[in-house]
Amino acid sequence: MKARIRKIVTVVEETSQELGHDVKPPVRRAAAVAVIENPFAGRYVEDLAELIDIGEELGGLLSERAVAALGIPGTKVESYGKAAAVGENGELEHAAAILHPKLGAPFRKTLGKGAALIPSSKKRGGLGVALDIPLGHKDAAFVRSHFDGMEVRVHDAPRANEIMVAVAVTDSGRPLPRVGGLTKAEIKGEDGLR
Repeated sequence: MKARIRKIVTVVEETSQELGHDVKPPVRRAAAVAVIENPFAGRYVEDLAELIDIGEELGGLLSERAVAALGIPGTKVESYGKAAAVGENGELEHAAAILHPKLGAPFRKTLGKGAALIPSSKKRGGLGVALDIPLGHKDAAFVRSHFDGMEVRVHDAPRANEIMVAVAVTDSGRPLPRVGGLTKAEIKGEDGLR
């Protein structure tokens, strides 16, 4: 593996009540976060192929960890998202290189599908910075009940020369959704939109 991983953190969140209303079944989300060394920290490098390859490795590893934590088969995952934060000696393009060119293919393979774009965010921050992982339905971006997010943080990351990379998956949409739009039952899953 090209990635030099310092640690992996896996988080599972389960919501069973929202403003006094029971959520049945509970909404479950899981995220897997890798804290890795940034091979290009502190210097400008034109060719980011090494980070692109690291993204591909992490796409498989982290999606498998997140799905396992959720406790369902990958094919039953409904929403997904990804995020990265570089430490102070990194640049946003380092996060982009990991998240965009190759991370998605192994992530989708773990899930058995994923027609929609994988929502993403990237930022620079210090120790304990929150990663806000945007979430959307994996097969139809217009399913409003699945517009959501998951916040995760690692108390001692990213260090100045590190990158935190995260993926998140869910078994459903938001708790008690009621803002209309395309429903899960109406998904065609052909174009990634509807």
